[in-house]
Amino acid sequence: MRRIPKPRPAALLLLAAFGVAAPSARAQEAPPTAETAAQMKPYVQDIAGSKLKFEMVPIPGGTFVLGSGEDEEDRKEDEGPTVKVEIAPFWMGAKEVTWDEFDEYCFSQDIKRKERAGVDLANQSEAEKKADASTRPTKPYADMTFGLGHDGNPAICMTHHSAMEYCRWLSAKTGFNYRLPTEAEWEYACRAGSTTPYNFGKDKDKLGDYAWYVENAQGPQKGGQKKPNAWGLYDMHGNVAEWCLDFYKPDAYAEFAKMGDLATRPVILPTAKEYPYVARGGSWDDDAEDLRSASRKVSNREWSVQDPQRPQSIWWHTDATFVGFRVVRPLVEQENLLGFRSPVVKGKGTR
Repeated sequence: MRRIPKPRPAALLLLAAFGVAAPSARAQEAPPTAETAAQMKPYVQDIAGSKLKFEMVPIPGGTFVLGSGEDEEDRKEDEGPTVKVEIAPFWMGAKEVTWDEFDEYCFSQDIKRKERAGVDLANQSEAEKKADASTRPTKPYADMTFGLGHDGNPAICMTHHSAMEYCRWLSAKTGFNYRLPTEAEWEYACRAGSTTPYNFGKDKDKLGDYAWYVENAQGPQKGGQKKPNAWGLYDMHGNVAEWCLDFYKPDAYAEFAKMGDLATRPVILPTAKEYPYVARGGSWDDDAEDLRSASRKVSNREWSVQDPQRPQSIWWHTDATFVGFRVVRPLVEQENLLGFRSPVVKGKGTR
């Protein structure tokens, strides 16, 4: 198994300060039941009943400045004002969720496999019963890869609701609390101790070493081919923009600043509305400035222009071949996210 590259010195200091093992350590073959940050290690999560697995990387808790300063090149108005934020420890997927993983959920491949094997579904574990009972996406009217690649490629074109429901299924399936990262968690993890526009510095000419974007890609690529950031996370810049938990507000950071000198675990909770939500990191279809650590991509109705259904699907964005997601697992979940699920309801038309 590969070793996660050694972090840069600044990230090592952060890791040591919070008692977390450096991500150069070999990933464990089972999820740890850590109770403290010092016990957090990289691990590999199996998806029961399949050959699928994915790697999770520990992210130390700490503080950072969310957003971009007014002097940052290509800065947009909704990236400020900057605010100091406190983040609790969590694990994050080293790579984006793949089609192989997403298909297990959205096309009920786990249930179909058990039925073929003659499994008595009524006598399964409670976790498996709960996973089987998860709400699944409606069948898309077209191939949602749109010819851009499937096996090993990041899943694309799912709505924010769909990504959240995948996380709920995955949590039931594994027994661990997986969800989308908050915007603040995502930017903190992307920066990995950096304060520059990109987690590797300011030089756009180096972007091709770390990211798939409009200059070097014509579609999403298999994860892990570019250099990771200092905490062992691949494709935080480019490849596919990644859903965050937050409902989008252009003045969100001003709201966070009202929490005081230090905003603790800030989040704008999702609503029953299907738009707008935040995706981070930029994509294969974006210019360099949209891949900056502070850049915010916002969903809108144009992401589903080709969807012929009325009402349009709450599961699929037919025109968002640039959006995907990765999962996080908090060491200790924050109170306002305990048991939280997507409020979107089919047929309500609350776009």
